[in-house]
Amino acid sequence: MAEERRHVPSGAPWEAQVGYSRAVRAGDLVFVAGTTAIADGRPVCPRTAYEQASAALDIIAQALDRSGAELADVVRTRIYVKNMRDWPEVARAHRERFRDVRPAATLVEVAGLVEPELLVEIEADAVVRRG
Repeated sequence: MAEERRHVPSGAPWEAQVGYSRAVRAGDLVFVAGTTAIADGRPVCPRTAYEQASAALDIIAQALDRSGAELADVVRTRIYVKNMRDWPEVARAHRERFRDVRPAATLVEVAGLVEPELLVEIEADAVVRRG
């Protein structure tokens, strides 16, 4: 029997408009969509890439929790930065959250994100541990 697919919305107004969910759980797998420093449909927009990455990772942690997972279950992250010079600060936020979890990670520079003041966007994939 196929595992149930469950959508985990964030309540952002554009989820229905674009046709996505903050996270999707399919069996033991959880996929968290690209996440920026936006909460309740509004940019949080701290000034630094570190603060924005930290805010995005907090939102990811909340989505994982609502999916029955946690940061310790994350096996892969994808990080998009507007300026590669910001990578050490973004990496610091990532390292602080994941410590010994050490998921496979990709970090790339992109031309822009959905709002001009945003500096970083992060995706996460998790495998929920049983037991």
